[in-house]
Amino acid sequence: MEEGAWVKELKAAITVCDRDGIVLEMNDRAAVTHEKDGGRELIGQSLVGCHPEPSRSLLLELLQTGRLNVYTIEKAGVKKLIYQAPWFRNGEYQGLVELSLPIPFELPQFVRT
Repeated sequence: MEEGAWVKELKAAITVCDRDGIVLEMNDRAAVTHEKDGGRELIGQSLVGCHPEPSRSLLLELLQTGRLNVYTIEKAGVKKLIYQAPWFRNGEYQGLVELSLPIPFELPQFVRT
């Protein structure tokens, strides 16, 4: 299998940016999700301008610190888990990856031992 091929059509939006918030990659779902903002044309552009306050300040803080940020949202009748995490190359912080996963409104939780 071609490296990364499984990500292309995954039914979750994946966006990768560098430490300055410049979009490096996005899969098909991310391009569709962000179509009104330019879709794939966002590659090479800054994410910072796409975010109003207070999201913009939070994004800048995440880019600077490389900390994890996880939350859920509801938009247009769809609930999503947003997972923003740092990515690394050879142990060095490179930027952020955002996963936007559609999830059921009622989500079972299992405690495993």
